Amino acid sequence: MARKILIIVGDGGESYETLYANHRFMEEGFVPVVAAPSKRALNLVIHDFEPGWDTYIEKPGYKWSSDITFSEVKVAEYEGVIVIGGRSPEYLRNNEQVLNILREFDKAGKGVFPICHGVQIAAAAGLAKGKRVTCYEHVRWEAIAAGGKYEDREVVRDGNLITSRTWQDHPGFYREVMGWLREHAPQSAKREAVGAAA
Repeated sequence: MARKILIIVGDGGESYETLYANHRFMEEGFVPVVAAPSKRALNLVIHDFEPGWDTYIEKPGYKWSSDITFSEVKVAEYEGVIVIGGRSPEYLRNNEQVLNILREFDKAGKGVFPICHGVQIAAAAGLAKGKRVTCYEHVRWEAIAAGGKYEDREVVRDGNLITSRTWQDHPGFYREVMGWLREHAPQSAKREAVGAAA
């Protein structure tokens, strides 16, 4: 049975974070499923840093199609959820369906993996409260206001919540995410891995 990962993103989601998540999970044998407000080609953006700017710049990025809408998500089918950064979290954090999806993942003890601005959604869902977190530095106050304990590190793991600052921290973030998924793999997946190694 295919092991599935949910990817939450919408228009304005960070392009590189979205593509990297899809490809990285496929490399590990997972089936990534992109959930968005509607089922269509999403308009992603590039957030980058250039000299002379006090903040990041934003340029049009690749398009990437969503597979399902938020209303179609069945949390029981997935081992974890990654919340993409960029600009989409600023409006998705107001979507009650998205917040309930994250709460359901957390309640089931499944992996919740926000990167960059994605912590805005985790914070709005109440998942940062009492947890150690990291995120893009200029949204750290939202995590703190939601009861999170901010740490300026490339990746922070606290229970089933794994957070990271930006796409520049992908190597550390995905090492931690994949490690968590290996540790918490369903018994059927662990048996398959043992059989493949024999």
